[in-house]
Amino acid sequence: MCDLLVLHYGDHISARTLPPVDELVLTILSQNTTDTNARRAFEALKARYSSWDDVAGAPPSDVADAIRSSGAFRVKAKRIQTALREIRRRMGSIDLSSLAEMSLEEAKQFLTSLHGVGPKTAAIVLLFSFHRPVLPVDTHVYRVTRRLGLIDSRVSREKAHIILEGMIPPECIFSLNHNLVRHGRFVCRARSPKCDECFLFEICDYALVGDAGSIRQG
Repeated sequence: MCDLLVLHYGDHISARTLPPVDELVLTILSQNTTDTNARRAFEALKARYSSWDDVAGAPPSDVADAIRSSGAFRVKAKRIQTALREIRRRMGSIDLSSLAEMSLEEAKQFLTSLHGVGPKTAAIVLLFSFHRPVLPVDTHVYRVTRRLGLIDSRVSREKAHIILEGMIPPECIFSLNHNLVRHGRFVCRARSPKCDECFLFEICDYALVGDAGSIRQG
């Protein structure tokens, strides 16, 4: 699968290299909204406050107002401020650079122990800010891997992180994240997937036994 995706989409690796705390905040802002709205909220937050310490100590209503464009802004403001304070308390400052010195498992455990940080958010920070071989399982990755039969349809997203990372070679993960997201957006869509155009058709469980099966036999 990895080789087929690389053959079709290339072995592009995202050039996204934000500092880890910035990446963490941006990822929290991106929950249940578009990339555009999340980026707008992130830039507004950075424009209003000169440091993450200032964000951590600001009135919650002010932080919520700054990130209003991200949606669910009161919830996200609480998550961001609580996470920033936890980092400062446990690290001595609002700085996550020391995660680079931890084992991958230790770094995951630290991040997911923060308020409002789940496996996907932790994986994004580790993949993009530290270039660690961790696969964020977003909506597209979850849908495509389930349809392909790599994970059972009953597996939760949290469990999917563990299963997929256990079966995918680490060197494949860097391009795989980008390629699965792209494939999920443009081919293996949630509604009306383009199975008749899909180069993974021959190895796809959904194509064999799902609604797409009629295409194969037609």
